[in-house]
Amino acid sequence: MPRHGSPSSVTVLGECVADTFADPGRSSLSELALRALPGGGPANTAVALARLGTPTRFLGRFSNDVFGALFRDRLSASGVDLTGSVSAPEPSTLAVADLDETGQATYTFHADNAADWQWTTAELAATQQDDAVCLHTGSLALVRQPGAGHIEDHLASAREHVTVSIDPNVRPLLVPPSAYRERLPRWCALADILSLSEDDLALLLPGAGLEEACDTWHSAGARLVVITLGGRGALASLDGHRVTVPTPAIDTVGAGDSFTAGLLHRLAAGGHLGGGLDRLGLEDVADACSFAAHVAALTCSVPGANPPRAEHLATPFLSGERRFTKSASRPLPPSCPDHDQTAHARAVP
Repeated sequence: MPRHGSPSSVTVLGECVADTFADPGRSSLSELALRALPGGGPANTAVALARLGTPTRFLGRFSNDVFGALFRDRLSASGVDLTGSVSAPEPSTLAVADLDETGQATYTFHADNAADWQWTTAELAATQQDDAVCLHTGSLALVRQPGAGHIEDHLASAREHVTVSIDPNVRPLLVPPSAYRERLPRWCALADILSLSEDDLALLLPGAGLEEACDTWHSAGARLVVITLGGRGALASLDGHRVTVPTPAIDTVGAGDSFTAGLLHRLAAGGHLGGGLDRLGLEDVADACSFAAHVAALTCSVPGANPPRAEHLATPFLSGERRFTKSASRPLPPSCPDHDQTAHARAVP
């Protein structure tokens, strides 16, 4: 639990990835110039949390190469605490994109034996602090070996005193969805909060409906399940009681990570994190999801995974009417572009 009167802090554990694109303006017939942008789902979430004003610590393994320095600089510039992160001899993870004339990307990944996946038990034990109310993780760091198993053990220990949040953030081009499906029951047993996109759902439980998926993951142990539906909003299920919220978000990079950050920020600010969500109600969930949707929408308003800062949230964030049901039986809004689809197609894995 947080100390009385102290801000609620969140720790994020996971990878950083360099997303590289060809830069036509600086390229020639004999030279290809590349532009590298720092990314990675967990790193994006940490940046968004810190910019919103939540004290945030990022636990990453930073390569000693030039990309590792880029990752450190971006996180530090956003106010993220890097205490507990590791300086690693292994290379950074790279995603090299080839964009066609429509802007669609084909990726080549350089991830084998990268620094992000080499966590050891000793390294994770050295990161322990008692002031965080939430530990958030997911994506590739939670599924790529040899570090993934050590991270799971770390979560099992941490969940005794913090809220555990997991975003699977499935990356099928790098890891077969079957690997995520195999580990998901274990993750649900460790997690208080499971947040994911509708695209993730299609890969993790093929053919399952939203309600069926929520109930499956509740049965496995997750108390709060949040599924983002792109332009159709988000569905949240707390112990089987559902709420849907609209979102003005559009299709772009980084919206999913910003949604997760907005959700955790709002829950932390309300004093709902720091344990097993025993003080959390459906109204609190609806409020947090509406705030998260607003944060995602602001991320969508600028190029790239560039989440907003707290001062950009002065305008009212609630739009549309919340709809509460215990079974989520009312129809969702008509489909429109899903911002998480672009995150899967373009965001670095």
